[in-house]
Amino acid sequence: MNRPVISTDSRTSAFSLVELLITIAIIGVLAAVAVPIYNRNVQNARRTEADTALGTIRTSLRVYYAENGSYPLVNPAGAVVGASWNDIRTGELTGKYFNDSSYTYQSRDGVSYQIICARGTVMDRDRILDQNGTFSNL
Repeated sequence: MNRPVISTDSRTSAFSLVELLITIAIIGVLAAVAVPIYNRNVQNARRTEADTALGTIRTSLRVYYAENGSYPLVNPAGAVVGASWNDIRTGELTGKYFNDSSYTYQSRDGVSYQIICARGTVMDRDRILDQNGTFSNL
């Protein structure tokens, strides 16, 4: 009767050092490519959250302008939430990256304005929206 031969050769049942090093190198390359893409997407999400809230404030300003013929005078920049010129309630501008106190408004002449999202520790610069709908960074 023939018995199966059991191999005791350890080289056939384990990974070699070269195979492990190649695997680690591939993982390193994938991580080097993925991390910057992830960081860019997070930055885009932060900017989008700020822009969305700035747009909400802009809509309130357009309603105020339509009713009063000018924008509310606020100099220096004042808080948006709780201001008499809008009906934005506490928590409506709060998101994952920014809160109600991140947004301020200023208008010296009632014709032009700036809505500012303070960068805090989230973005590298403040995000600004003006009466023309132009976004900019300080």
